[in-house]
Amino acid sequence: MCTVCGCGDAKLEGHSHAHGHDHPHGHDHVHGPDCGCGTEVHVHRPDPAAGRDGGALHFGQGSAGVEVAGMSQARLIEIETDVLAKNDGYAAVNRRLLKALGVLALNLVSSPGSGKTTLLVKTIEALTARETARSVTVIEGDQQTSNDADRIRATGAPAVQVNTGKGCHLDAHMVQHALERLPLAPGGVLFIENVGNLVCPAAFDLGEAAKVAILSVTEGEDKPLKYPDMFAAARLAIVNKTDLAPHCDVDLDLIETNLRRVNPAIEVLRLSARTGEGMEAWLAWLDAEAERASPLAAE
Repeated sequence: MCTVCGCGDAKLEGHSHAHGHDHPHGHDHVHGPDCGCGTEVHVHRPDPAAGRDGGALHFGQGSAGVEVAGMSQARLIEIETDVLAKNDGYAAVNRRLLKALGVLALNLVSSPGSGKTTLLVKTIEALTARETARSVTVIEGDQQTSNDADRIRATGAPAVQVNTGKGCHLDAHMVQHALERLPLAPGGVLFIENVGNLVCPAAFDLGEAAKVAILSVTEGEDKPLKYPDMFAAARLAIVNKTDLAPHCDVDLDLIETNLRRVNPAIEVLRLSARTGEGMEAWLAWLDAEAERASPLAAE
């Protein structure tokens, strides 16, 4: 419940960043009858009158959108508001810095295995191979390892790895520390590759210009409907691995339909990072956004 409790220690390469955030989580524990604590265990039997959905349990229909044992919906909303307000303060500082430098910052979000890092590598190679190469820097978020940052550095682009430990997303404070280590150039692009997770990153503003959600065709047409918050927060959705579509019995048009059911304003691009199909449209989108972010655009 990271949106609620706000916990998770991050570590930048060569820099332990534990802030000692101790949070009482108030999690109720269910104890067995022989543990000696006196807690009575109630076993709920299936309701024969349950509907055709098998009596599905819904824990996200309250005003807070989530349930935690022992906490009221009002208290959950209060905690979440406090956590996000603090994060938004850091995000505002990041946004002012990036705007002053004329750097386009994009928050790349996806499930694990969507091809996010491969797409990023191909994108960096394309942007830096031009006669008028565009500066690219990267912040890599993962729970552990620097594998992805190593792949990015192999392209020649500066990258800072942020390991979140048990944390399931980057936050604006982590990004602020990473920005201090990057050579940001006016007119350049900063890619923030978030932890592979389509839930928690939706709620956390990092100071980016836009969230870009990457969705692999292998994930199925209903992924936007299962994880609506992320796709509602994204300005662009990239349907990746289109070269695999004929082998997955997937309907690309239905993916787009479901994306727009969640977010009618979302832009959608189809591409294959492996074959290069559709990459030109993605690069054109990046160029247009980078030009708008450039200091020259304001003159």
